Amino acid sequence: MEIIGILGAGAMGSGIAQVAASRGHQVVVCDNLTPALKKSGKNLQAALATLVDKGKMTNAESDALFGKIQYTDHMSDFRDCSVVIEAIVEDIELKRIAFKGVEAMVSGDTIIGSNTSSLSVSAMGAQLKHPERILGIHFFNPAPLMRLVEIIPALQTAPPIIERARTLIDSWGKTTVLAKDTPGFIVNRVARPYYGESLRILEEGIADVPTIDWAMRELGGFRMGPFELMDFIGNDINYTVTETVFRSFYFDPRYKPSFTQKLLVNANYLGKKTGRGFYDYRPGAATPEPLRDEALGRQIVTRVVAMLVNEAADALYLSVANRDDIDLAMTQGVNYPKGLLAWADEIGIENIVSQLDWLHAEYCDDRYRCCRLLRIMAREKRTFY
Repeated sequence: MEIIGILGAGAMGSGIAQVAASRGHQVVVCDNLTPALKKSGKNLQAALATLVDKGKMTNAESDALFGKIQYTDHMSDFRDCSVVIEAIVEDIELKRIAFKGVEAMVSGDTIIGSNTSSLSVSAMGAQLKHPERILGIHFFNPAPLMRLVEIIPALQTAPPIIERARTLIDSWGKTTVLAKDTPGFIVNRVARPYYGESLRILEEGIADVPTIDWAMRELGGFRMGPFELMDFIGNDINYTVTETVFRSFYFDPRYKPSFTQKLLVNANYLGKKTGRGFYDYRPGAATPEPLRDEALGRQIVTRVVAMLVNEAADALYLSVANRDDIDLAMTQGVNYPKGLLAWADEIGIENIVSQLDWLHAEYCDDRYRCCRLLRIMAREKRTFY
């Protein structure tokens, strides 16, 4: 079995390590912070104990899995790894430094991957001696449970590296999709309107937080409402991804961040992890009730889904990914009830175009411009499937 290296002992790095070890690999987890390494090991033992309690593995299997993971603060321990996946903080300068450090320690044919969710993989590897063996390998949190992994070749990545990486990750029981190295890749690009348009509806006073969540969950079929999800992800993380995508797209208004969410971040109302976000999670706090107005709820769902479809169609039009990978990414990466392009066929592409054109005329805002592909398909009476 190949030896897998993980740089970064945070939640994502620890989760990826668990996935690799569960598939029989020896795993080396490296972090320069000793407390992070200790926490990672402690959390993994707790997670494995839960699986044992649920009867999903035996004590012997738990001990064997944990025994496959080596914790270290020295990158030199990556020397025998055939793949190293970086999973540190989402900062491109720190990732560039990390990539150079890893390259100095590994053999010439070692794949170097990044778990980045939105940063340019091509930029990370630009200064490496062998940038042809880098690519993005983006897992979703929690890595042991979420099946989707985005594979993002850099401009420099050699085709055999792409195939090696996909074959390996597929062998871990994951579902891989191929995405172009553009801001946000598939999921974090296409999903932006789920948050952004919901925030816009809130800021306009059309509906409050629990009502929007109720509409998207109960009428739209989404597993979590947008505000519940932002609180679960962490408003700091969600805001940072939005801001990164906004800047990376040269301040395209489709990705404009929200002052409302920024204010929560400034107040350290980050969601569940701090006890307060869009909702109050402190002991004894009351859960606000939604206004269960179906007509209003349908209006909210129609608006948000139209924006999501527009983004998915634009990703297809600009060759970010193919049709099937876009729909697969949204159903398995963020648990959408349907693939957005299949959903567009169901709603009617002409209806989507009409909704977007109404919003554009009403607001005179380029954030609502209709993707050219949708307009062509509506005119030619075509469907995605």
